[in-house]
Amino acid sequence: MVYFSVFIPHHARAQSDGDDAYDPFADYSEFDESTDEEADINFFRHGRFFTIGAAVGYRGFTDKLSSLFSSGPTYGIFMSYFFDLRLAIQFGFLTGDHAFNYTFPDAENFTGNVNMTFLNFDLKYYLNTQNLTRGVADLNPYFFGGIAQVYRTKTLSGDLGESKDNTLGLNVGGGIEIPISRKKSYFALQGTYRYFHFKDASYHFYSSTGVMSDIRPTGESYDFLAILGMNF
Repeated sequence: MVYFSVFIPHHARAQSDGDDAYDPFADYSEFDESTDEEADINFFRHGRFFTIGAAVGYRGFTDKLSSLFSSGPTYGIFMSYFFDLRLAIQFGFLTGDHAFNYTFPDAENFTGNVNMTFLNFDLKYYLNTQNLTRGVADLNPYFFGGIAQVYRTKTLSGDLGESKDNTLGLNVGGGIEIPISRKKSYFALQGTYRYFHFKDASYHFYSSTGVMSDIRPTGESYDFLAILGMNF
């Protein structure tokens, strides 16, 4: 009986010591889960799941396209889906018409209209502004990059007539986003540079009398937009 009574406390103490032993894997797992849970709670309380906005702005062109196509207004819509507080994917639709004007070396002049439509798919990242002053932090600066499907419809005078083509392009840009109406909506200013290359950019074009142009239609586009949107 004495042996049994001595053995029981010793066994219980050994079991208790075993329960209190440090398990690095268990402790790390609990810490990791706690951090993830805290991030999830913060996102559900202060984050956004989805945004949609209407955009209007100005589109211009570079290189030789700047002398062939006029700059002009552009408009469209943007939609974003958020993975967390700072990372989102953005879908965009932008379109606009631009006047075409070119005079060949023999003085023959071609005029018309060019419609440029872009379907954008971008990855969007908002900078961490926690350590910045409130005025700067409220601007919510962001950057984005992605791809664009570019559609072009040319309606030109003379024998050139109407033509349609499309190509794939690359987007890169950034902006600021100001919350309004208790963060239920926002106003953004955004700039985008877009690289694309149509097949005819590698060739000269010709007048109705066979005179070759002295330029090739090379160049890219850029946009400056104002966006008014809603948060969900």
